[in-house]
Amino acid sequence: MAATPVLSVMGIQVCPVPTAVLSTQTSGFEDYTFVDLTETMPGYLQHWKSLQMDFDCIYSGFLGSVQQIAIMEQVLQDFADEATLVVIDPVLGDDGALYDTMDDAMVRQMRQLVRKADIITPNMTELKALLSLPLDTRLSAEHLPHLLPLLAAMGPKNIVVTGVHKKDGGRCVCCYQTAKKQYRQINYQELPVSYPGTGDIFASVLIGGMLQGRTLPESIQLAADFICYAVADAVEAGEPVRDGVQLEKNLYRLLPEPK
Repeated sequence: MAATPVLSVMGIQVCPVPTAVLSTQTSGFEDYTFVDLTETMPGYLQHWKSLQMDFDCIYSGFLGSVQQIAIMEQVLQDFADEATLVVIDPVLGDDGALYDTMDDAMVRQMRQLVRKADIITPNMTELKALLSLPLDTRLSAEHLPHLLPLLAAMGPKNIVVTGVHKKDGGRCVCCYQTAKKQYRQINYQELPVSYPGTGDIFASVLIGGMLQGRTLPESIQLAADFICYAVADAVEAGEPVRDGVQLEKNLYRLLPEPK
């Protein structure tokens, strides 16, 4: 899980809740093992509740079942208040298809969960799933100023869409801030290959930036730049795409500046 090393190096204490254990990630591998930890989660979280634990941020990434989404909703009820930053990465699919472990029931429940978020970070496939659009719908950055307010009407306060193509070439991250009714694009360098796991890393760096006091646009830029460095190093090293980017080599870039 990328969140732990990324947020730790950014000076933030991480308290992870394991939802599943896989032998590998699901893209590019066959016959991987999947251990569902749903039954362990209620007791795990009840112990935290008994300890009256308090969190500055609650971040939901990969959820392995409909039951886990319901547990996450209970987590928000038990631990989140007005001061808690709630970030939901609606992990459902990529490249125009749902992941093997996802189905329509997961999509329906995820639509409910994102209503409670301060920030959601879907990729383009997940955006289409949340909006009930066919996953093969061709979309570019030019469509998003009209689509993101529709998603914002479901409840999330800020929407950050990753891996967006522009009609004139290049890639960007598209952001919509509901309270301000403000849309913006943050451009980044087009890279020749797409690696799995970059969405998790992006969301983690964005959260770290926010908890360090950066604005949402500043945090998006920080995350986009970090992904570019990590991908560029993986391309240069000739890493197999399924092995992901060179995260560890680039973590030093996220170290807080000395005071």
